[in-house]
Amino acid sequence: MAITRNGCEGCTEITCGSTREVLGQPLAGKVRTAYDRVEARGMTACLFGSGGTCCRNCNMGPCQIIDGIEDMLGVCGANADTVAARNFARTVAAGTAAHTDHAREMVRGFIETAKGHGPHRIKDVEKLKSLAAVFEIATEGREVNEIALELGEKALAEFGKQDNTPLTMLKRATPKRQALWNKLGIAPRGVDREVVEMMHRTHMGVDHDYKNIMLQTSRCALADGWGSSMLSTELTDIMFGTPVPRRAIVDLGVLRPDQVNIAVHGHEPLLAEALCIAAQEPDIQELAKKQGAKGINLVGVCCTGNEILMRRGIPVAAGFIQQEVVLATGALEAMVGDVQCLMPSIANVASNFHTEIITTNYRAKMPGGIHIQFEEESPLESAKQILSRAIKNFKKRGEFFIPEEKKLDVVVGFSHETINYMLGGRFRASYRPLNDNIINGRIRGVAAIVGCDNFKLGDNAHEIIARELIKNNVLVLATGCAATALGRVGLLTPEAAKYCGESLAEICETVGMPPILHMGSCVDNSRILIAATEMVRQGGLGEDIDDLPAIGTAPLWMSEKAVAIGQYFVASGVQVVFQDLPVSGAKEFNKYLLEGIMGSVGAHWNVAKEPLEIARLMIARIDAKREALGINKRAERVLFDMDMRRDLTTGGIPGVGCHGPA
Repeated sequence: MAITRNGCEGCTEITCGSTREVLGQPLAGKVRTAYDRVEARGMTACLFGSGGTCCRNCNMGPCQIIDGIEDMLGVCGANADTVAARNFARTVAAGTAAHTDHAREMVRGFIETAKGHGPHRIKDVEKLKSLAAVFEIATEGREVNEIALELGEKALAEFGKQDNTPLTMLKRATPKRQALWNKLGIAPRGVDREVVEMMHRTHMGVDHDYKNIMLQTSRCALADGWGSSMLSTELTDIMFGTPVPRRAIVDLGVLRPDQVNIAVHGHEPLLAEALCIAAQEPDIQELAKKQGAKGINLVGVCCTGNEILMRRGIPVAAGFIQQEVVLATGALEAMVGDVQCLMPSIANVASNFHTEIITTNYRAKMPGGIHIQFEEESPLESAKQILSRAIKNFKKRGEFFIPEEKKLDVVVGFSHETINYMLGGRFRASYRPLNDNIINGRIRGVAAIVGCDNFKLGDNAHEIIARELIKNNVLVLATGCAATALGRVGLLTPEAAKYCGESLAEICETVGMPPILHMGSCVDNSRILIAATEMVRQGGLGEDIDDLPAIGTAPLWMSEKAVAIGQYFVASGVQVVFQDLPVSGAKEFNKYLLEGIMGSVGAHWNVAKEPLEIARLMIARIDAKREALGINKRAERVLFDMDMRRDLTTGGIPGVGCHGPA
């Protein structure tokens, strides 16, 4: 499908107003972006690759497999189901590896902080003690940093564990889910071990049974969701502060004409946090003034943007598909990146302007970029070096164009802890009101819209899905670039309740919350696992996650990380919907993912092509869960009398919330 800057019949139009404004300027005419490259390709993707039946795992091929044709097996005899399963598994392994490497760096940074090194301090002591209890670490009478150091060292050991005991964080899952994982033999052990075993089992001549391959695929993905990603999110919260609701801006218009504009791109918050601190240092502020700037304007791109948006309210200028567009404004002095989702093309785009691409991680260098290694042992010094280089570019700025800032702001910061407090208050923090309102039908269910954005569908796909869901009284959780896209269209504010069905709107207006809750970056999907588990523990919605009227989607998935996320949700009992999966060329394996895996883990994958089709499928799956729970009929409203108001145990009565009438 072609993509055009201006839109045309049969093309996917760019609906983001700021993106259209920038690309419509003569200034942007001299750069080529992904929009141009997609349009110029003029061809569809490889059918074998799209169907998952191209095998490159040995040097007898590559082999292009056609399902059901004997002469079109691999040279070794591998059929379409084996090849597609191996390719799918390797995608999950790569996505898990990306999250794992990210998480390991966060754990190492956490240990440095616990040792008193660097500018960071432990900010959330309560959460530190809570997580320490999961790892059976004593906290009574101990110094905060002493507890943190032991926690960090035990967390780091989770990556390289060699025995067969499950990862520590699995204890946070429901007892029924833990028992199921143990029965199936898919409870992950050491995080790194599961990635290595997955790669080994998909090597030529090892595992040929697609169902057996999928068992290890689930174990590998669970090592991500309940292991590395969850560790990263929890330790990042402890170190930098657990997010709380705050207002901010998501738009290209957050760039400033009279300030040094620096975009922070990538995924590891260590770099971004250090830059935020260093940018406030007097010597850095003075340097900016000497260059003629009124200040330093840090803005986010991609998931690093979501991290500092959640914790500091720093605006997000762009999601993944806009990273070239923000450069095409000519207003950036530098784009600073660490790892993941940086297009190699950004160096070419930046070369048309005074802008520098500064890479900071030895894993991720780029031809045409400048490399300044971010040293975790001296983060403030590294950050100052990076900022100083960017600031000195300010005087070199030539012609630029900044679109007018859209005044639709966002409310972000909905961690698991925030939702608990928001629903139950300081003294009775609880998911009970959420469960009660799902049981009584005022909230139909919960849907997660997560993951990347992509050039395959229009950039309004997330918006179409979200509007349909909230119109039908489905509460939405959002992360990653999907959350950024929803913020750009004004759906992350309490005022967006006007787009909801009557009952969801009433709840949002009563609590003062948006109908779509921004829960963080792509690694923060583990927050959703914790929230789902807590819903089960509150009671009334079944015994395990697979009983909940809940579902997730990554409709514009782009990276292998998104498939790993999808698989750890499926293995945890949550159905997911993608726009496509690279398995359609293998009939039996495709059917297994879309139906058969349900029999083992209680959930399965779904595929739907168009945004409205995705939303309506999600609603249908939610309704099926409500039917199975016997809560498909709306309960009668119950009004409190004085005796009921005195009885704090009434929170468990269907139709009754903790704070009054349901």
